[in-house]
Amino acid sequence: MTPASTATLPKNVFWFEVLLLASLMLDCISVAFQDRTMSDPEMSGAVIAAANTMAAGLIILLTYLVWLAAHGRKNWARAVLTASLVFSIVSLAQIVNESGFELGLWIDIASCGLTAAGVYLSFTGDARGWFQG
Repeated sequence: MTPASTATLPKNVFWFEVLLLASLMLDCISVAFQDRTMSDPEMSGAVIAAANTMAAGLIILLTYLVWLAAHGRKNWARAVLTASLVFSIVSLAQIVNESGFELGLWIDIASCGLTAAGVYLSFTGDARGWFQG
């Protein structure tokens, strides 16, 4: 990413990218501080490692989709990120329903809030017309 390409981004697209990348940074923190105790006999070290690897892969994929949407002007990438937000909100609602508000859950709620604000900005203001099919 060069400074010239960043300067050409509409303001709302710039903030879309910043907010979604901040959200993904919070997701990294959330994954890093997950409970890894093996109190459940079915949770072996290999299962925990696989879950962490999948989470890291998903964060990398979502980071690439943010870049594609903001700099590649891909509307389909923005749509995938919007769908991801919807799935995250549904997942959070289910977790809150089952176990209530736990301390670690606040990071995930903040992440969803940042993503929602960024996705909103990508559909409003000077971001309209930026995305192509």
